[in-house]
Amino acid sequence: MGSSESLLYDLGTLRAATDNFSEENKLGEGGFGPVYKGILRDGQEIAVKRLSKTSQQGLVEMRNEVVLVAKLQHKNLVRLLGCCIQEEEMLLVYEFLPNRSLDKILFDPARRQELTWGHRFRIIQGIGRGLLYLHEDSRLTIIHRDLKARNILLDPDMNPKISDFGLAKLFSVDASVGNTSHIAGTYGYMAPEYALHGIFSAKSDVYSYGVLVLEIIAGRRNNFAQYPGTNGEDLLTTVRV
Repeated sequence: MGSSESLLYDLGTLRAATDNFSEENKLGEGGFGPVYKGILRDGQEIAVKRLSKTSQQGLVEMRNEVVLVAKLQHKNLVRLLGCCIQEEEMLLVYEFLPNRSLDKILFDPARRQELTWGHRFRIIQGIGRGLLYLHEDSRLTIIHRDLKARNILLDPDMNPKISDFGLAKLFSVDASVGNTSHIAGTYGYMAPEYALHGIFSAKSDVYSYGVLVLEIIAGRRNNFAQYPGTNGEDLLTTVRV
């Protein structure tokens, strides 16, 4: 974090904002841990991600988020407000987005109609802009490695913001391909060369983006669940056929 003192939050402030991380304020849970809605004393709404004590990758993911997201500024990337490391608690503080994640609306039959074709087009376009910024236009070259519907947050106007940079990788200017023995991410969104051999690049993010675009258009997940007329096929196979 260097000398970025403005990024530091006091644990007492965050406990008060979230009503001591109450279940009523819980927004959801990911690999890092649960996320809570909070309201600061000045009325600002925030989202607080709390490191689960059982998370094996938590410390690495938290460092990634703070180091990378704090340096990134783009309207289609979620904004990190700060963090807190105190009394064995590790917390990340983000801007609060009332429509939460894309999957909560896109895959919910009761809410899916809220996404008009205009909304869907803007979401696809916005994610593409955010990804282009990460790969080519920012000061850092970053491969997200976990682009999926759950990691796309929506603002009040349904504009998308890419979130969750816990698995992201930073590339040097002269590098374009990386390799890892630790395959992390979400099956169904992983490019074959990454899932099978651990090879990742901007192309593997673009593959995930392609899967996401198909999900947004079709309104269904890329999995083997039984959908009418699909014979139990995953979304990619259905589209290919």
